Amino acid sequence: MLSGDVAIELWEQVRDKLRQEAGETVFENWLGLISLSSFSNGKIVIAVHSKFHKDWIEPRYGNRIRSLWHGLSKDVLSVTLVVDERLAGRSTKKSEDAASSILNLSSPLDLRYTFDKFVVGPSNNFVAAAAQRISESEDVAFNPVVIYGGVGLGKTHLMHAIAWKIRETNPSRRVVYLSAEKFMYQFVRALRQQDTMAFKEQFRSADVLMIDDVQFIAGKNSTQEEFFHTFNALVDQNKQIIVSSDRSPADLEGIEERLRSRLGWGIVGEIHQTTYELRLGILQSKVDDLKNCLVPKNVIEFLAHKITSNVRELEGALKRLVAHSQLIGRPVSLDSAHDVLHDLLRANNRKVTIEEIQKKVAEHFSIRLSDMSSPRRARAVARPRQIAMYLSKQLTSRSLPEIGRTFGGRDHTTVMHAVSRIETLMLEDSVIADDLELLKRNLEA
Repeated sequence: MLSGDVAIELWEQVRDKLRQEAGETVFENWLGLISLSSFSNGKIVIAVHSKFHKDWIEPRYGNRIRSLWHGLSKDVLSVTLVVDERLAGRSTKKSEDAASSILNLSSPLDLRYTFDKFVVGPSNNFVAAAAQRISESEDVAFNPVVIYGGVGLGKTHLMHAIAWKIRETNPSRRVVYLSAEKFMYQFVRALRQQDTMAFKEQFRSADVLMIDDVQFIAGKNSTQEEFFHTFNALVDQNKQIIVSSDRSPADLEGIEERLRSRLGWGIVGEIHQTTYELRLGILQSKVDDLKNCLVPKNVIEFLAHKITSNVRELEGALKRLVAHSQLIGRPVSLDSAHDVLHDLLRANNRKVTIEEIQKKVAEHFSIRLSDMSSPRRARAVARPRQIAMYLSKQLTSRSLPEIGRTFGGRDHTTVMHAVSRIETLMLEDSVIADDLELLKRNLEA
């Protein structure tokens, strides 16, 4: 009979053998995260933290794990892999340790952000298809890949999904994923430690470099210079570069022209504002994962119709509603949704976003979207910018300071002046009044 001490000793031997056979990278990212769950009457149970994890290990190493156990002891009758979600927290920590061991640079990946959890619709289908293609291909067909869109629409989810899929498809590829802020931090630290050569070598030895929120390095000239050279070095080696941003490369204010030009070389894909059908699908996928909580269909439809700002806020509304139900013991219903989410519902009554207003006004007056946040004061730019500020105040629930920040970090008094000025011009100039009326109709349509 297999005792506890013997089972643990054999498990360590199995792990050591797997590490030797699979290699350090695969072991740290995948096999090192499994654990011995139980052993009883010759039956060995190995626990993994997620279905995604199990689906990757089972076809590749399941039989080998069983063979190793059977080879070590005739008392082992069966070896089974099971999902134990209680390990998620510990596994996430191990994932972080493993990720940091790959070039000591990459940030941890979120276990929830995989392709099977990303709901595809008309607003994101092109970007999702491109992301899937890139992550499954060993060839670098498109370089770089830029994913851009507003806050909370799924850019980071797709970035993580790509990284997970690459690690699943080809674990030997060195994937470095981090935010532009962390890239800058690493660079500044290297400068202070007078160790920039090590910094350069680490980043340029990546097979796939993924930078999230690249707009963060706007105005950071030294960081842009280093990223520019890293970009060129990796492209020359035919290594993949993937970045995300809140706007297209052409509209990135404060980014050097040569870097904006290079970011536009490959695929540039936008994640648009969500449709009702997509929001419905996202909510339904979240509800399907819930345990011990029933969310009626009419509540799901109500949330998809009312919470239109972004996916993050939509998911947050559902979580808040479910948490209230579980804590208070009140069933989820339309009445409870109105009560619990009154602030979100009020904020979303006006569906127009400042980003949409800026885009529409820029198109109407034939100026660049980046002019909305630029310091330019020429009347051909300043007047449309004031009109966009006025419409932002009229059609959204955002505060004056919030509006000012989206227009290049301007002070709230600038917004107040713009609103006052446009209100005056509407009475004096029929052309401006007509422009405003047309813009409002288009935005509210």
